[in-house]
Amino acid sequence: MKRLLFLSLAGTTLTVAAQELDSAITLSAYAEVYYSFDMAQPDNHLRPGFFYSYNRHNEVNLNIAMIKLAHATNSVRGNMALMAGTYSQYNLAAEPELLRSVFEANVGVKLSKTKELWIDAGIMPSHIGFESAIGKDCWNLTRSMLADNTPYYEAGARLSYNSPSGKWYASGLLLNGWQRITRVDGNNTPAFGTQLTFKPTGSTILNWSTFMGSDKPDTVSQLRIFNNLYAQLQLTERFGFILGCDIGMEEAASGDSTNMFITPIAIPRFKINDRTFVAARWELYQDENGVIIATGSPNGFNTMGYSLNFDRWIAPNLLWRVEARMLQSEDKIFADADGEATGTNTFFTTSIAITLP
Repeated sequence: MKRLLFLSLAGTTLTVAAQELDSAITLSAYAEVYYSFDMAQPDNHLRPGFFYSYNRHNEVNLNIAMIKLAHATNSVRGNMALMAGTYSQYNLAAEPELLRSVFEANVGVKLSKTKELWIDAGIMPSHIGFESAIGKDCWNLTRSMLADNTPYYEAGARLSYNSPSGKWYASGLLLNGWQRITRVDGNNTPAFGTQLTFKPTGSTILNWSTFMGSDKPDTVSQLRIFNNLYAQLQLTERFGFILGCDIGMEEAASGDSTNMFITPIAIPRFKINDRTFVAARWELYQDENGVIIATGSPNGFNTMGYSLNFDRWIAPNLLWRVEARMLQSEDKIFADADGEATGTNTFFTTSIAITLP
């Protein structure tokens, strides 16, 4: 009788433990299909090289499809997500082939019983910027020049803290490099990052993120210092605004000067109703010395962009979008449909995204 009672209690314990484990695990999926038409009509179907997402011309293509398994308890958390699509094909082209399908793979441990102090390590979403690879979370259909040319992901360790009020978040990071899972050959110097976020209200976000390190072999040792600043404001129930600016500098190859680049951006968005939104974007990317985007032209990459997009939630988990976008460069760095050099590039994109569950 005692043995039967013990087995019964043990079985109950195992069942409860399994239920607790199941409640700590979530499974989700996301997929976004797009079609983009570039007025330059490139024969190789590839848009300008500084675009790394939605960059295939005149094709119905997959930007990203992702499946994610997340585990979270009061003291332990972890994420594992695998992906496919043109986003991973072009953004992770420099990584070993086996890692190009990894969107996220990290583990975290809470360091305090009373404070929200965590250490996480692995492959993580970038701490830089207000845009991510997940299109539905961004106000515009395509990513800005700013977002496409700063890290979407990073690998390393992060120490983070959330204040009891939830208004302050701070983190410090030890990284493998500027959007790197594997280091550049010959680079053995760690990179560092910080993030400070203030949310005074539920509708206002103020953020300052930094990066410091080298993306080149130690023998070159060109230090890059980068600052990302943005404010996201919901001014009324219907109208929101994002204002941001990246400012970066890197030591010149000669070692006797510093090259700078700056990328201001402004995004207003208007809510027509609960399912319909309209957003615009103005952006400027100034990189005269080709620190991030090299053109070989007299004024470097000095490009202004405009876009307008319309979003419609067809269902709570299904989003359809369409966008018109134009870029204007100081130099003729683009090509037109006849293959002639031009200073403008115009393209149109539409996408449909589904989230599960």
